[in-house]
Amino acid sequence: MFVQKLVLRQRTEILNALCSSGSAEHLEQVLDILLSQGELTWEDYQNIQVSGRALHCNARKLLDLVYTKGEDTCGLFFAAFKRVLPDAKGVGTSSSGCSSTLEEKEEHQSTCTETLLTQRPSLVEKLRGCIDGALEDLVTSGHFTSADCCEVQLPIHTPCQQARRLLDHVRSKGESAAKVVLQFIQHKQEPVSPLNQEKLTPPKEVLTYQKKLSSSISAQSCFLSTYGGTSHMSLDDIYTDGQLELAHNCVDVHGPLGLEDIVGAVGTVNKEADTVLVSGEAGGGKSTLLQRLHLLWARGAALQDFLLLFPFSCRRLNSEQRELSLQELLFQHCCWPDRQQEEIFQFILDHPHLILFTFDGLDELKQSFSDEHRLCCPTQRAPVHILLFNLIQGSLMKGVRKVVTSRPEAAGPLFKRHLCKEVLLKGFSPSGIDCFVRKHHSDAHVAAKVLESLRTNTALLGLCHSPVLCWIVSQCHKELLGCGEGSLQTITDVYLMILQNFFQHKSSLKNTAGLCWLEQHLQTVLHLGKLAFDGIGATCYIFSGTDLETCGVTEKDICMGFLMQSKDISTHAEGYEFLHLTMQCFFAALYIVLSDNTDRSTIPKLFETRKMKEAGQSSRCFIACLPSTDQPQRPSGGETTAAETPNQQITATFVSGLLSQRHRSLWLHCCPSAVMEKRVRQVVKCLSKGMQKHFKSIPQPVEGEKKSMHAMPGFVWLIKCIYEMQEDRVAKEAMSKLEVDHLKLTYCNIGPVECTALAYVLQHLRNPVGLQLDNNSVGDVGVEQLLPCMHICNSL
Repeated sequence: MFVQKLVLRQRTEILNALCSSGSAEHLEQVLDILLSQGELTWEDYQNIQVSGRALHCNARKLLDLVYTKGEDTCGLFFAAFKRVLPDAKGVGTSSSGCSSTLEEKEEHQSTCTETLLTQRPSLVEKLRGCIDGALEDLVTSGHFTSADCCEVQLPIHTPCQQARRLLDHVRSKGESAAKVVLQFIQHKQEPVSPLNQEKLTPPKEVLTYQKKLSSSISAQSCFLSTYGGTSHMSLDDIYTDGQLELAHNCVDVHGPLGLEDIVGAVGTVNKEADTVLVSGEAGGGKSTLLQRLHLLWARGAALQDFLLLFPFSCRRLNSEQRELSLQELLFQHCCWPDRQQEEIFQFILDHPHLILFTFDGLDELKQSFSDEHRLCCPTQRAPVHILLFNLIQGSLMKGVRKVVTSRPEAAGPLFKRHLCKEVLLKGFSPSGIDCFVRKHHSDAHVAAKVLESLRTNTALLGLCHSPVLCWIVSQCHKELLGCGEGSLQTITDVYLMILQNFFQHKSSLKNTAGLCWLEQHLQTVLHLGKLAFDGIGATCYIFSGTDLETCGVTEKDICMGFLMQSKDISTHAEGYEFLHLTMQCFFAALYIVLSDNTDRSTIPKLFETRKMKEAGQSSRCFIACLPSTDQPQRPSGGETTAAETPNQQITATFVSGLLSQRHRSLWLHCCPSAVMEKRVRQVVKCLSKGMQKHFKSIPQPVEGEKKSMHAMPGFVWLIKCIYEMQEDRVAKEAMSKLEVDHLKLTYCNIGPVECTALAYVLQHLRNPVGLQLDNNSVGDVGVEQLLPCMHICNSL
């Protein structure tokens, strides 16, 4: 009776593990396995999966049923649970009786309909990405009507749930329908691997090169590189999955995605294209996700349909001044073959479907995407960005799968025309934050205290959905635990915390003069700030020794830990880059706030709002604010990067936070009060003007309808800047002239962080509004953040 009692004893933990994500997928996978093992009858399954009933209720029904069926069923339940949730801690682990194993039942099915039950878990997995094809075969064979198809493809269901509904409908249609589906799956599975499809045995020199390439990528990927230089964290130990979703214009909108789904068929909207875009905000984990994919491929643990993988960093490609051929780009920037380069390159040209390219940080490239310069010849030399753009379009190496990461603002309509699909990376889920913090701290007691502190400060918890902020909070846990509850509210607060952390932990200076920590390290801040400021103006993220020398950066400044070494593989030149792009924006903001050398027009130009397509003519605020002798070289032809506006906005957000009343005591002895007050007035004026510009764009309502405003992402950015300032008078002034009945914020990348800012500002509206937040990633934490403005919302 031990296992049976364990189901009762661990009931709360089991329910939490099955339901805490909010998705029914884990419960449904367990049900699939128990059905396939014969431990549940079809009637049992239908009694548990009642449509419209709460997830927790269905999970409780399963536990009740499993308990009543006895010891053996309970043992198999635990085995199924562990297969679905192998990382769930504390469930079934204390039981030596939980050793039941799940048997594979492949040889004893007498009918196809029985096979649909006994092989249900694997069939769901095989069908979820090809529902349309299976339905087409069923309609063609006369087993399904269009009404049957509509019932299977209800958009409220995830691809896995659609696959289950398909199997359920097919069982009810009988043996011949089941046979059609099984034949479809068998036909679909045969060409899964291009290597198997062609019965291809790669030449010996290619396999030798693959081994060298894998070894090189594994060495580059095994440690977390995004925040390198602070500590050597193994990627295996620290990596935590972010939330992956298909973009709203994809066919398969719903359901959680795995890493391999990024390059898989699921969600494809343009079958002629080869490029997948992974988009997400700065600090959202895009680079780390690619690094994880690289490491899994190098170990043979994922992406094994691809014989060769070539990883590129757009940040490093920026420094490539030479014209290169495609062969030179691959071998010089990734891994050089020891011999027979021509034969290996010819193999790549002949078998493009076996090759995977990844390009990290398209938004950091100096040139904006263009399809004006067409290049089809793989041996012709061209500037690197021309090669890259033609690879993305498919003019070069058609058939090669490409994965590109970028912030959403940099991926314009022209670029998206060449995508087979777009995947959104939404940062950590609440359970992801918990997992990351526990992985970051080997001491479970410390991890528990950090998580407890986060749960008492929901604004900070909302910030931690961004992996980079979650890392900062984990890195600075002592400072976090030492500050009063609620004192950390904004992104600026968090970055100031890590600034103080680094200075206090890496400096040997004794504060004997009674200086505050910032005043003590002011020169380092200014040196690094100028480097960051100039770099953003020139779209430069990797700095040479000459760059450091020009900005006065000393060895002591470097030793503080905000810069890490970066070696250019093609030239083997040593360089430096900031720990993270957002860290560079933060130092640029510090320079704007504290330096005497910035032009008085710096702040007004920083807060200029413009559409991305206009960036090429006007996004020059950093350049224009420097003396002519200090202006870095721009790309020829007036070209600019799509990265400038997003980086400008991040910097402006930090400037707003740094100039808030709560932080002015830090600047007391670092900058004259009169200068500081002038800069505060400039920011307040810019925010007010920016809001008025949005309000003036509101069209007059049609007679008889309510007046509504459809906000753009720039409006949300201004809201975040106002929140960073943490001054009610600024929020009141900004909202004083907004008179609408309905505020639409659809498709504005609203997450928990933005909800906190929205609530802070919208609570100052004069009249109630209806607030529309469809097609965002608000989540439970975001809803909780909206509570302060609920009194002014007449609908949500």
